[in-house]
Amino acid sequence: MLLVFGLGYTASALAARLRTKGWAVTGTSRDGRDGTIAFGDEAAVSRAIAGASHILSSVPPEREADSVLAAYGPALATSDAWLGYLSSTGVYGDAGGAWVDEGTPTGGGRRGARASADAAWLERGARVFRLPGIYGPGRSPLDRIAAGRAHRIAQPGQVFSRVHVDDIVSGVIAGFVAPPGAYNLADDLPASQNDVIAFAARLLGRDPPPFIALEQLSPEARAFYAENRRVANGRAKRVLGWRPLYPDYRAGLRAISAMTSPAIASTAPTPASTDQR
Repeated sequence: MLLVFGLGYTASALAARLRTKGWAVTGTSRDGRDGTIAFGDEAAVSRAIAGASHILSSVPPEREADSVLAAYGPALATSDAWLGYLSSTGVYGDAGGAWVDEGTPTGGGRRGARASADAAWLERGARVFRLPGIYGPGRSPLDRIAAGRAHRIAQPGQVFSRVHVDDIVSGVIAGFVAPPGAYNLADDLPASQNDVIAFAARLLGRDPPPFIALEQLSPEARAFYAENRRVANGRAKRVLGWRPLYPDYRAGLRAISAMTSPAIASTAPTPASTDQR
């Protein structure tokens, strides 16, 4: 049985894939909705930990602390289950557009709490999957363009890595038989966010959204654009035997478009409001 702390977008995709393979999967949520276990139900969560063969946390730090380890660290310490943690490549901080891998120092960026949680799970012998920008059906530039929420940023030279949710799922499953440690799950082609948005617009038969100044963004969004890096995935390929099904954003967005474009088109704004944020 797999126990998932935090059945969000990515972990729900993993749960769905494993259930098709005959796995029993249970998860936690804040309030115990939809058949999940309420995170604060200590007795129920402790029973689930004791009965799990695999345990994955997708819960980000809150108030500078990892809430899963804070609440259930002792129970996890007595479990023999496989441990996994969905982390972020944000732990590497800004690399000035250079490549980063699992040997790159962490903790120097804006996500200090995430880096601390990442290190704490590694100390417990977990497989820590460091993820860049996640996209997939219902959560992609195609959806943002259709909803009139996409924009391009006038900031030349900015490069990011990303990964399709299906490739995270396959990477985590490959990690079930891999040694503990950190693994970057990213596609093969870091690219400018502007290029990704422009390509998505073409798939929808639209003009790319206009450029806006960085100063027009929220402080949180500006912090995102303050970091610039390319994420190497060589260790995941060597150790996990993993290969991304969608090695670049073009392949991933084409697949999403082929699957969902009629539904996306139905949510599109009227022509008069296309460029409204």
